Formats: sequence, structure tokens, C-alpha cells
Amino acid sequence: MDNAPVVRKVVAYVTHGGRLLVFEHVDVPEAGVQVPAGTVRPGEELPAAMLRETFEETGLEQLRIVRYLGTRTYDALASHGQLHERHFFHLTCTAAPPENWIHHELHDGLEPPTAFRFYWTPLGGSGLDLIAEFGALLNDVPRSSGR
Repeated sequence: MDNAPVVRKVVAYVTHGGRLLVFEHVDVPEAGVQVPAGTVRPGEELPAAMLRETFEETGLEQLRIVRYLGTRTYDALASHGQLHERHFFHLTCTAAPPENWIHHELHDGLEPPTAFRFYWTPLGGSGLDLIAEFGALLNDVPRSSGR
């Protein structure tokens, strides 16, 4: 574990009207419920990476970073052979977003597009079970967050 590569990641808690944006893989439902997240590029600032990754995964352009929430390390050795240094952000939509939609992430054209089904769920709602510790800092987002 001492020699494991560490990859910098960003994780987005996007809120609107007291709800949290979540998604599921259209073709891989066993991947579970997730929030937008992704890898920070070399030399990229964390806020820029957060906005880029959130746009790439969701297609939403009118987003604003509310605040940086903190960092957690996630052990992805078994699944990816690396550790993830995750930087969590709270974002909000500055315009009315769709209630639900499907967006295809293009992965910079390096692999086939991935279809994600997005929808909103109440912040602090019972039964929300985000996979892979994506909910680690969700309690730091105020329940009345968003427009």
C-alpha cells in the first residue's frame, strides 16, 4: 500500500431545491447510485477539474461551486490498483435543471460513450446509498442547499 499510486479525484455534490443530483449507469445498473466525479488532469486546478468533470458527466453548464468540503482517501486497490485522493465539492445549479435525463459521457474520445441516467433525490433522504464511499462528506452539505 505504501507504493500504491495515488490518483487525484474530484467529487461533486450538486444540489438544487434541497435535492441532490445522482445517477446510475444505463447499461450497468449493478454499478450503483453515484454522484459526478472524475480524475484531475496533470497541472489542473481542483475547481477547474470539478467544473469540467461535472459538465462532462452531466451536460449541465450552469453550475457554481458553493464550497470545497474536504479530502478523503479511498482505497481502490482491489478494483483499480490505486488509491484515490478525493476532493469533495458542493455545487449548485444557477438555472432550472431538468428533472431527469440521460447524458452520454464521451471520455475524451478514448473509449465508447457511457450513458448515465440522472435524477434528483431529497438531500438527507432515507434510503440513499451511494457506492464506494461517495457519500463520505454528504452530511456537510446543508439540507436546504440549492436554489
